Amino acid sequence: MSQPNAAQSGTFKIGNEITVNRLGFGAMRITGRGVWGEPSDHAEAIRTLKRLPELGVNFIDTADSYGPDVSEKLIREALHPYSGLLIATKGGLTRGGPDQWAPNGRPDYLIGQAKKSLQKLGVERIDLWQLHRIDPKVPRDEQFAAIKSLLTEGLIRHAGLSEVSVADIEAARKVFPVASVQNRYNLVDRGSEDVLDYCAAHGIGFIPWYPLAAGNLAKPGSLLDTIAHHHGVAPSQVALAWVLKRSPVMLPIPGTSKVAHLEENVAAAALQLSDEEFAALDRAGKAEAGR
Repeated sequence: MSQPNAAQSGTFKIGNEITVNRLGFGAMRITGRGVWGEPSDHAEAIRTLKRLPELGVNFIDTADSYGPDVSEKLIREALHPYSGLLIATKGGLTRGGPDQWAPNGRPDYLIGQAKKSLQKLGVERIDLWQLHRIDPKVPRDEQFAAIKSLLTEGLIRHAGLSEVSVADIEAARKVFPVASVQNRYNLVDRGSEDVLDYCAAHGIGFIPWYPLAAGNLAKPGSLLDTIAHHHGVAPSQVALAWVLKRSPVMLPIPGTSKVAHLEENVAAAALQLSDEEFAALDRAGKAEAGR
């Protein structure tokens, strides 16, 4: 049996410049419980990260708030100097403890955190830096202006947004080029369909977080389960293959801290759903989402 390879997912150019394989890796789960502190198994987390380039995964998404700082540190330990890899990070969320998240969009904070990420990752420029959340307490344009200054200074190469609306993206694009958008999206969470369609129309990479979720569709005997049995794969792999087939700008980043789970996820890149299977899952996913 051949080794899984993310190259089978196809490619996308971030900012119309940096080519990555569409199936990436989200580095949130390599931290401790509640996305807080060190991982319970440091050695396995490092093995998982080192396995990424061997499996053709060359797009890694992290954030300064994962740990906080732990995920970026582990990525540097395992993969620096990142030959052939795009390491994307995010700023704008603060941490008070496990599972606690609070936005801070003050321009000085965003700029300071981006500079900290440069040091943590050990790079002179971040290829893709994303605003983790728009802070409702700070004027949106002030946050966008801070991002533009990071681009102008050459501290970051491309910039993106997370958990935003089409209106947010359009407002940001008046200030700086938006290379990526990272919103929650999966087979049964379809609240960002309009954002995905906007990204597809404008060549913006769409990074769905929580891409493997399938809700009740993952139950035994469900349509998803039936299709998975037909292909001889896990239901989660079918859910991921569906996400990949949904749009050519789709860049799913399933995360894990285990090598075996990573290999299972990457194997989904080779899974080809028929148009009929895709359409049936689409209908079932929308019904599950209550649409």
